Amino acid sequence: MLLTRSQFFWRTSVCKSCRTLSTSCRTKVGERRASEQLPSTPARTRFAPSPTGYLHLGSLRTALFNFLLAKATGGLFLLRIEDTDKRRTIADAEERLYDDLRWCGLNWDEGPDIGGPYGPYRQSERTNLYLEHSKKLLQSGHAYRCFCSSEKLNELARRRASLGLPSDYDRTCEGISVDESDERASTGEAFVIRLKVPAEPPEYVDLVYGLVGKPNRNKKAQKHGEILYEDAILLKSDGMPTYHLANVVDDHHMKITHVVRAAEWMSSTPKHLLLYDAFGWKPPEFAHVGLLQDSSQQKFSKRKGGLNIRRFEEQGIFPEALLNYVALYGWSHTKTSDVMSLSDLVESFDLRFTKGNTVVEPHKLMYLQKKYAANLANANGPEFETLVDRVFKEVQQEFETPLWHPERTYPGHLLGQELRTRIADVLRHTAKNYTTIEEFFNNHIYLFYNAPFPEIDHPGEMHATCEDLWPRLQLVNVKFREVLLKNWTDAGLKETTTAIVNTLSRELDKSGKEMYKIIQFYLRWAIARGGSGPPMHTTMALLGRDTCLQRLDELAAMMDSNPKKATRTDSQ
Repeated sequence: MLLTRSQFFWRTSVCKSCRTLSTSCRTKVGERRASEQLPSTPARTRFAPSPTGYLHLGSLRTALFNFLLAKATGGLFLLRIEDTDKRRTIADAEERLYDDLRWCGLNWDEGPDIGGPYGPYRQSERTNLYLEHSKKLLQSGHAYRCFCSSEKLNELARRRASLGLPSDYDRTCEGISVDESDERASTGEAFVIRLKVPAEPPEYVDLVYGLVGKPNRNKKAQKHGEILYEDAILLKSDGMPTYHLANVVDDHHMKITHVVRAAEWMSSTPKHLLLYDAFGWKPPEFAHVGLLQDSSQQKFSKRKGGLNIRRFEEQGIFPEALLNYVALYGWSHTKTSDVMSLSDLVESFDLRFTKGNTVVEPHKLMYLQKKYAANLANANGPEFETLVDRVFKEVQQEFETPLWHPERTYPGHLLGQELRTRIADVLRHTAKNYTTIEEFFNNHIYLFYNAPFPEIDHPGEMHATCEDLWPRLQLVNVKFREVLLKNWTDAGLKETTTAIVNTLSRELDKSGKEMYKIIQFYLRWAIARGGSGPPMHTTMALLGRDTCLQRLDELAAMMDSNPKKATRTDSQ
């Protein structure tokens, strides 16, 4: 519905407490404002990507918000492929799009691959419909043919740019009579069809921003004797529609009730509303959400890589964590926790969108990743086994053909079922810190093969302490060798460690806390090769008695022959 500013304010007022436009404000803490409430009837929403690039974070969030709105209202979510730009279309982009959306769990109810009552759902298969509607606009006077050459338009753009003005059209062809226009078109002269846009485009009500209008840009232009017309091209010279025409025609014929899209389309919305008005159609409700930006405050773009969704899948990111992550940008919720599954998001969803662009924070994704990994490990069900299989496959491949560390070899690495069992055990103990498969491997590499001692170029105080106390630290090796195989358990090793700490703290006149720190460093240095991971008694239980004693003996031999060398061995 198009409203003038006076009409709008006659119907509404501005609430000074919440700064929103409403007929009456009774908003209390925790209540939804009218603009934030879900529609009372099922919504039909759509995600309409172009196969000129791959799915990225920004487009995934657009798909998610439309999916949530449909499912939260008992409606339907459509997938439509806007493939009219054949020149920039990427051959595998459409199939990749299907795969990526399904991997994320965003399944559509109607679409190119599954059909539906309002198909086809691929724009290249709907061109006759766009031609038909462009002719209606010509006949009604809402559009006109433009025969201007690209050279003329480029010259106009250069002149406007030199004056600091937008490169809008000057309506040279708008005055051509219908008869002349028809005749020139019939002889094969190239043309485009332009929408006739009024000098001051209409205002509209957005579900996020309230009343949206555009200032009259002609004030500056008139000083230079120029008049600006935003007469957007609807049909290109090759007969293919532009986004402006195709998306309006498709949304109407597919009965779309709500459109959630990026704020960059706000300036185009008045043109779209003019088209709805010209056809005599009721437009959908629009909600424009801010852009997702990288650390340099540039928007994510499929043409710039834009954090391609396939990259997250390859890294081992959980699709649930990724959806949860993007949902938190541009939408606020009232839950006590940010960790929400897709079903939780559907249940909690409303139109509480935030204004303005958002810089994404990678650490938030890693936080969610750890939470989901911990939940999988605690449940210890089929989904955890799927994670184990995925990690096992990647680690096994690294051992066979190193990709993460091409310069490294892995002598004596675990194989087959023994490797998979070890990975499962480590994941159960460390899931709360799990981020990506590669990082998991790097942090726990010493648990999967006999890794060398780390190279220490500048031994710190702890290394020096171990060297000074070496004669007494040999007690550690002796005591652990006394532990029988049946007692080589998490609890048994913890008890042995405590006994060693108590003995050495008395002998060396050190506090129990200080001695515990020294013993832990020594064990992590000898057995875990300085790596991070579970507590050392847990790590030793995972590795087994023979491997741990062998590694303790290796360090003892190095310390006996040259204590300094033990802190400076080659990492390979």
